[in-house]
Amino acid sequence: MEERSEYFSPLESQLAAHIRARLGELRGTEARVAQVVLARGADLVGLSVSDVAELAGTAPSSVVRACQRLGFRGYQELKIAAVRQAPAPAPDPADARDPAARALADTVRAAHEALDGMATTLGADDLRAAAGALNAADHVLVVGAGLSAAVVVDAAYRLRALGFLTDSPADPITAQFAAAQLPPTAACLAVSHTGSTRTVVDAARHARANGAAVVALTSYARSPLSEAATHTLVAGGQDLVFGLETTASRIAHLTVVDALTSTLLALRGETAERALRLSADVTADHAY
Repeated sequence: MEERSEYFSPLESQLAAHIRARLGELRGTEARVAQVVLARGADLVGLSVSDVAELAGTAPSSVVRACQRLGFRGYQELKIAAVRQAPAPAPDPADARDPAARALADTVRAAHEALDGMATTLGADDLRAAAGALNAADHVLVVGAGLSAAVVVDAAYRLRALGFLTDSPADPITAQFAAAQLPPTAACLAVSHTGSTRTVVDAARHARANGAAVVALTSYARSPLSEAATHTLVAGGQDLVFGLETTASRIAHLTVVDALTSTLLALRGETAERALRLSADVTADHAY
């Protein structure tokens, strides 16, 4: 019992009961991860997946696997559950006087954690494979809805600037029509934070059924969208903690688009360079 006491501190909540009920299913490093979660409780909000891995004496990938064994889609979802069930902290008088200062600090922290977590969820091999699938396509359809629409606009603009024949319908029904008409030589880039947005998932399924490559950009490794995809790029943030759904995830997704663009630039060589020069000429005509 002495060995375990350093891990366990009071976390009296449904989450703690849920974790303790499943401790018997975990072994080795995964069990140590669960013990760290019980010990830290709401303090997990300040810890990255790498921090938890260090405390448990294991790798970040083991932290993610332990969270999934406990019934969560990943570390971020478990962290959100811990924060939601903890008593609300007393407000800082300074924050009460200046809510803008707190909003700025909280948003920057969430964005930082989202970007930091990409080292665990997204590997160079994943990015390389996704870029290869897009590079091989003669036409790329980019789809997304809601708050992911901003990422779709950015991705479509960058792909077009690299010389891709690109389509990104704003209307979700039109997007599904376009996906259903894609040939096997095309590709679909589908963006969804949750990976469960029905119109986006349906479009991805239509494209996949036609034999087209489907690259999913999402925050969760396991989702209906990832199941429909041929390649999945996972990056995201701790949403809902600060009441700002997908804010950090959009930043992470835009960062992935940048990395994807840079990879495609290297793959396409002179073709992309010519397209970029044309893009520069067009944008220069709109500058004073």
